Amino acid sequence: MTALHIQRGEALGASFLALYEAIKELNDHNLMFKPLLGDIKSTLDSIEPLIKETAEYDKELDCQDDELQNFTRQMEDGVDVIRKCSKVSPWSIYKKYKYANKLVELGKSLERLLDILKLHGIKDVKKTLVSVRNIETRVQQIDGNFGIQNNQSENIEGWCTVPEPPPLIVGLDVPLKELKMKLFKDEVYILVLTAPGGCGKTTLATKLCQDGEVRDKFKSNIFFVTVSKKPNLNLIVQELYQRKGSQVPDFENEVIAVSLLHEFLNQTGQNPLLLVLDDVWSESESLLEKFDEWKISNCKILVTSRFAFPRFGSPYNLESLNDEDAVALFNHSASLGDRSSHVPEDLLRQVVEHCKGFPLAITVVGRSLCGQPIEIWQKRVIEWTKGSSILDSDHDLLVCLQSSLDALEKKNIIIKECYLDLGSFPEDQRIPATALIDIWAESYKIYEDMFCIANLYELTNRSLATLIVTRKDSGEMDGYYTEHFVTQHDILRELAIYQASMESIEQRKRLIIDMSGDNFPEWWTEQKCQPINARLLSISTDGDFSSKWLNMQLPQAEVLILNFQSKKYALPEFVEKMDKLKVLIITNYCLLPAELNNFPLLGTLSNLKRIRFERISIPSISNVPVLLECLEKISLFMCKIGQAFSNCSIQLLDLLPNVVEMNIDYCNDLVELPAQLCDLVHLKILSITNSHKLSALPEEIGKLVNLRVLRLRSCTDLSELPDSVRNLKLLNLLDISDCFSMKELPEHIGEMCSLETLNMRQCSRLQELPASILDLEQLEDVICDEETEILWKPFLPVLQNIHITVVRDDINLNWLHKFPS
Repeated sequence: MTALHIQRGEALGASFLALYEAIKELNDHNLMFKPLLGDIKSTLDSIEPLIKETAEYDKELDCQDDELQNFTRQMEDGVDVIRKCSKVSPWSIYKKYKYANKLVELGKSLERLLDILKLHGIKDVKKTLVSVRNIETRVQQIDGNFGIQNNQSENIEGWCTVPEPPPLIVGLDVPLKELKMKLFKDEVYILVLTAPGGCGKTTLATKLCQDGEVRDKFKSNIFFVTVSKKPNLNLIVQELYQRKGSQVPDFENEVIAVSLLHEFLNQTGQNPLLLVLDDVWSESESLLEKFDEWKISNCKILVTSRFAFPRFGSPYNLESLNDEDAVALFNHSASLGDRSSHVPEDLLRQVVEHCKGFPLAITVVGRSLCGQPIEIWQKRVIEWTKGSSILDSDHDLLVCLQSSLDALEKKNIIIKECYLDLGSFPEDQRIPATALIDIWAESYKIYEDMFCIANLYELTNRSLATLIVTRKDSGEMDGYYTEHFVTQHDILRELAIYQASMESIEQRKRLIIDMSGDNFPEWWTEQKCQPINARLLSISTDGDFSSKWLNMQLPQAEVLILNFQSKKYALPEFVEKMDKLKVLIITNYCLLPAELNNFPLLGTLSNLKRIRFERISIPSISNVPVLLECLEKISLFMCKIGQAFSNCSIQLLDLLPNVVEMNIDYCNDLVELPAQLCDLVHLKILSITNSHKLSALPEEIGKLVNLRVLRLRSCTDLSELPDSVRNLKLLNLLDISDCFSMKELPEHIGEMCSLETLNMRQCSRLQELPASILDLEQLEDVICDEETEILWKPFLPVLQNIHITVVRDDINLNWLHKFPS
């Protein structure tokens, strides 16, 4: 990085240099924000040559761009943010999230600057503006052409006109009504209609443009522009003018095109105008940003895209077809007509079922089976049932979906890898975000949970997955993601599995096995002890599996995911030879916890760092002592753990010497936290949530002197905290939200001298706060409800640095979906 030559008036260059140096210095010494800092530095590297050009031509033009002046101020603010980031403690969850968000915003701001510099063509356009100062005159000359009558423009075919709809449209009556209601809202200027490729976004947009109420509102002022993956803005502007019946002079670059586009919308928008931008990709976000800046009255812009573009408001998500509409579309695509009676009803529905309500899949499969004998239909269903992919035989569908992955890879290869990992979980099941956090931490070294969640939002914005947050206080930044889940359309899961199967069994990075009964894949039964190099192994079995495993060698596997449906389950014997295994996730999809046999096999896994059990009955440690020397994190969800630590004569610290995080969620047989758990003195995070029968914590909890985070949220029977919590001198965050039975806080809570965040919403039985609250000098954030807010008012004159967030009840039914089906 060479120093910029700073001249008078080049404030942007000076601010850029200061920010670059600050980023570089922090990035060299700070691991906590390293991924974000790396992205920002990469953006700055791209901006540098354009900044130099800007400085030169700004001087020649003797002018200053207001837009760039705004970025100058943002860069100056960015330097201040960077300096504050260097002082954030790794265990200060609130500050980490606060400044991570600030870094994200700084990154977005710099990306917008880069887009503007590119869009304005700083290297070429500033030169153009030096020599062509009469652009406004040229635009004004065009204005005279706007007087052409509307009936003339209607005779011009093929220019930004609404395309013809498909011969049969099904399942879009309700979406059309909802989309129209949302578009007609006064506050909506840009509306994004989003869904994966092949779901019918263009068809719905076309149907909207032809709706009688829409045509009455916008009349002939409806323009339909296909933007596509590599948009040509010059061509788009020319087409718009042609559609209007105006003559457009030649123009040299996109800056003039943008100016003409703005002028066009201003003039045409004197009457209500609807502009549909169809098939917009993420590369065109800077163009949408221009529309958003203009906000021309009487103008509505509908964007269809695989990308949600959340910065432009809440998008409309188009869902898959229901069974009835799917069958209707299939009958049409397969040209069955009166011949449908020759196809058995159950066979037809089996074919349609494998299309998962995906319109493009239904259409291409229907066409491929059109006129084919019944035997071909039956063969196709049998192949799919045995694990063959619907993508194998339908090239059009594969190409459509593959393009989303290609764009993802160009954006960030790690995001693509994260998407492919989603195929490791069973069909039609919610994927716990915490399970993905464990996988991605060890697979891609993403050790900050918030970065994993950010990746899930990225996949959601690209219509490749859906992140669902069931917690009531979803806006809080406290690192609690137990109530975050991911869902995925079955076709998109199939795409992930298809991608994983492109290489031979021995060379796959992900080996995903779905078994029915004891029907092992043919390659597995024929395997001659040949090693498989997969880094991730996922095995799903149903209730008919006998737990009699065949041998397998996986010397490189770091992640093992086992999914089953039975009352008893045995770990595969080959697990003991998985020397590099770091993450073990075992999920039972039955209602009741299952017994886990072969538990001692885990003691052979010398590199195991993370365990997540769901609906598992944990055996007594006294009966099955297992030394897990490298284990750092344990997560237990809806498990039976009441007997696991009872009458334990073995020192728990000897078995789990390096555990720093323990999460216990929905374990309803937990009545009193075993005192033995308090021997794990290296614990830094202890989270016991939604364990409604938990009524007491042991006095020994004060032994956890390294604890930074203590979550007890939604432990509704817990009435008090032991006084020994005063010994938790390093605790940053205490969460007792929704502990309805909590009557008082410990008298000496003020001795928790590092406490920064206290969440006590819905602790309605608290009547007063202890006086030692005044000693909490590091306390910055208190989350409470209106009732408990009153308890703080007498202390606020002294505790002036405290920020109190009052959370009001958000009545919704998300909690109904907390339990994966």
